Amino acid sequence: MSAIDNRKLMQEIFAGLANRDGTLFTDRMADDCRWINIGSNKWSGSFDGKEAVLRDLLGPLRAKLVARSRTVAHRFLADGDYVIVEARGDNLTREGKPYNNEYCFVFRLSEGRITEVKEYSDTALIEAVLGDPGETVAAAAPQR
Repeated sequence: MSAIDNRKLMQEIFAGLANRDGTLFTDRMADDCRWINIGSNKWSGSFDGKEAVLRDLLGPLRAKLVARSRTVAHRFLADGDYVIVEARGDNLTREGKPYNNEYCFVFRLSEGRITEVKEYSDTALIEAVLGDPGETVAAAAPQR
């Protein structure tokens, strides 16, 4: 696909994300997609494979928020297989804290599939508002 096609696809994906609909986003993730969160907090690291991204990153995020995540893009830059998206979140945690992070995503695409995401964001805000991604899983576990 051309840079123009890749940019158009990401614009369509983020139109959905602006309306709290990530269906096209997850549909277009390659099975071997890698998501890299910069930083050194508990949300940082490399999530390898679509299943790991959904289970270990996006699942815990969704559990922390009142509603499905909303991310509104305001700039798209495309060059070959790469699309850079600047965006802002508009979210509220179950604890009532606003989580409105600023993002710069670098997407790599191949044949209409997202093969890599590198996320740059305010990692201090992530840690302060979202805490530990494992807390949600532990809290949701049945008590014995």
